Amino acid sequence: MKAIVIGGGIGGMSCAIALEKAGIEVEVFEAVKEMKPVGAAISIWPNGVKCLNALGMKAALRALGGNMAYMAYHDAVTGAALTRFSMSPLVQQVGEFPYPVARAELQAMLIDTFGRQRVNFGKRVIQVEQSDNGVIATFADNSQAQGDFLIAADGTHSVIREYVLEQALERRYAGYVNWNGLVAIDESIAPADQWTTFVGDGKRVSLMPVSDNRFYFFFDVPLPKGLPQDRSTVKADLSGYFAGWAMPVQKLIAAINPDTTNRVEIHDIEPFSRLVKGRVALLGDAAHSTTPDIGQGGCAAMEDAIVLASTLASHSLGIEDALLRYQARRVERVKDLVLKARKRCDVTHAKDPAVTAEWYRSLKSETGERVLAGMCEAIEGGPLG
Repeated sequence: MKAIVIGGGIGGMSCAIALEKAGIEVEVFEAVKEMKPVGAAISIWPNGVKCLNALGMKAALRALGGNMAYMAYHDAVTGAALTRFSMSPLVQQVGEFPYPVARAELQAMLIDTFGRQRVNFGKRVIQVEQSDNGVIATFADNSQAQGDFLIAADGTHSVIREYVLEQALERRYAGYVNWNGLVAIDESIAPADQWTTFVGDGKRVSLMPVSDNRFYFFFDVPLPKGLPQDRSTVKADLSGYFAGWAMPVQKLIAAINPDTTNRVEIHDIEPFSRLVKGRVALLGDAAHSTTPDIGQGGCAAMEDAIVLASTLASHSLGIEDALLRYQARRVERVKDLVLKARKRCDVTHAKDPAVTAEWYRSLKSETGERVLAGMCEAIEGGPLG
């Protein structure tokens, strides 16, 4: 049995590794000639960590991850802590640690685990055809690949999604812009072992530790899309949007490197229930494009990979049957994550200012139980518990 995997990102590489571990021949095709991950870092929550553990990357992942032992929220202007609590109850409940990691390093780990020389780069898919016996993918250079089935892990702008759904879907602007990057850890900005977030006016500034003494940072601002801003205006833009915010935020703005800071207009896609068409299945952002507000986008793609491989390995009624069983196991789970992220997005970014103001007030009495319970609910819905 041979699988064609379209996409060499987090979902595609996790899928390729999982399928190969299940005894399936795999060929991976990636559109770009060189991988340049979008976004500086990613939070891998314990459901995603368990997936990577199962795929043989336990030690490698730990070497990349930061120590996020605590979580804290601070007032935007005064800098005073609204709440601070240990992540230990979450770890004890779900049985694994969360790991913030640099995206480029995670991507390299996945590709190297599969075999970098085996990934076909510079192969942009333009057409998919299938018959009762298999699938043919045609690429922009007129080359083709044949397999018994095809996994479309070609991201939020998926070409193959329209083929599967038989309609094009519009991405939905979530209403805010995110700037993100990496800086050296400076404990006058935030503790080195803590996820620290400053909140106010529907905006937030957040820092998470990753390996090699670095913070992953991000700034969120509710804004109209399409503003004429890029890396050349980063510091002026952020200084304006966060004028009057606490000194740690000002120090962070001063410390960032505009050349390595990303600016992203955040979108998602309305959840849909069809992930499979015959021998073609969607995976990762192609199947469930979400906002990053609960940090589950990459983790959900890893879950997809585990479920897909286990379903193909454990059923014998044919490929099309197995892919439909994969769909049945994933549709409600990924819909739930997309909608949870959207709900959190709206509260965080002041879609209703009164609701957001109440959330800020509630943080002053937060002991960690409510926040961690919500996280555990998302984590424990994964296929590995």
